[in-house]
Amino acid sequence: MDEIDRKLLSLLRRDARLPVAAMAKALKVARGTVQNRLTKMEADGTIVGYTVKLKPHEEDRQIRALMTVSVEGNRTDEVLKSLRGDPAVCALHTTNGRWDIVAELRADSLEAVDRVLGRIRLIDGISNTETSLLLSTHKY
Repeated sequence: MDEIDRKLLSLLRRDARLPVAAMAKALKVARGTVQNRLTKMEADGTIVGYTVKLKPHEEDRQIRALMTVSVEGNRTDEVLKSLRGDPAVCALHTTNGRWDIVAELRADSLEAVDRVLGRIRLIDGISNTETSLLLSTHKY
């Protein structure tokens, strides 16, 4: 990955719907160069998808939680694969220390959070979890 790729990714992070021609103009390269680099980064897994960012007040209606997860033995990859498939899981982080994984969860109600927690706790390979609801965000 070179400087052009890094700048291209930066443009996409700001606006994933930016036309290829506009990215090429901003980077001062040919449109074909941008298209080829995007295709290459998608093929090699650097870019794994495009997403929508909601206005903060839209997401404020959702309940957010952080779940720390302890994994049995060397089953982290297996557990991560299961967690990736859950629609309430927004982000996953592997960590060192007491917990093996931190999962960011979102749900529309406390009842939905309860269902998500129950579902995740049943995943084979999870030995222990601890969950904290996020009450407010001070820097976004």
